[in-house]
Amino acid sequence: MSRVAPTLQAFFTERLTKQRRVSPRTVASYRDTFRLLLRFVQERSGKEPSMIEWDDLDEPVVASFLDYLEMDRGNSVRTRNLRLTAIRSLFRYAAFRHPEHSAVIARVLSIPPKRFERRTITYLTPGEVESLVGAPDVARWEGRRDRTLLLVMAQTGLRVSEALGLNCSDVVLGVGAHVRCEGKGRRERAVPLTEAARDALADWLKERTGQPDEPVFPTRTGRRLSRDAVERRMEVHGRLAAERCPSLRSKNLHPHVLRHSCAMALLQSGVDTTVIALWLGHADPRSTNAYLHADLTMKERALAMVTPTSVPPGRFRPQDDLIAFLESL
Repeated sequence: MSRVAPTLQAFFTERLTKQRRVSPRTVASYRDTFRLLLRFVQERSGKEPSMIEWDDLDEPVVASFLDYLEMDRGNSVRTRNLRLTAIRSLFRYAAFRHPEHSAVIARVLSIPPKRFERRTITYLTPGEVESLVGAPDVARWEGRRDRTLLLVMAQTGLRVSEALGLNCSDVVLGVGAHVRCEGKGRRERAVPLTEAARDALADWLKERTGQPDEPVFPTRTGRRLSRDAVERRMEVHGRLAAERCPSLRSKNLHPHVLRHSCAMALLQSGVDTTVIALWLGHADPRSTNAYLHADLTMKERALAMVTPTSVPPGRFRPQDDLIAFLESL
């Protein structure tokens, strides 16, 4: 076994799990990164993954791997940068354990993330949200579950992983109704519920009859819904909703669009961006600025405040002192 293998194992068991206590989704993302990287190096060098050395992971190899992700696998620049973040995290950890390979490690750490175009976020109007939430067939068990899930996600702005991670004990009804969730960075927060979302959850939980540690939104067999399942259900409901609301046909419907829609509804209602950041669980309030860029109505209000082009240009001239005195009488 090479010297890379035990370091990689310790990186997951010690660094990520015990020292940093990262979320299971982060562990899974990092796992997939190194599984892809080791298979890529194996095909190039012919070495088994457990025999790959640090010199086999030099900067040209890692750079070629990143190009392979984009060109051959069709990954986006965001995904490429995400894989690079995982690799750099491992190499920073390895720098203290293998100083003899500091040159190789430094070259890999020097690989910069690639810049990418930041597109304007997609969000739904209140009417579009209402059409989407009303699309599931409430005569069926799955339809009642899906309607409640879509309504809660649209009103609370929970990430899909946060919504699917809710247990029955995380829902607090009655006065001050809210849901408790654990977001990125293991940050816990409580998000209030509107009357409609509270009533929908109350009806669903009554039908659900789950134990406190069981998921709020399960499958027929009681397992926790997967993200892929939510995406498929939302695609089906989106097609039905588009028949009544044609504007949905031009929207890119995915679970995260409900989070964007919640943020835009709060912003357009005059809620401060700092409060929106706390509501959504953003670590940095500046993350909320993306919604300011996407809010066309706010820009239109700013445009209305600009002096019309029909007004002839001119410079300010102070009023004559004597005239000012007379007008003040």
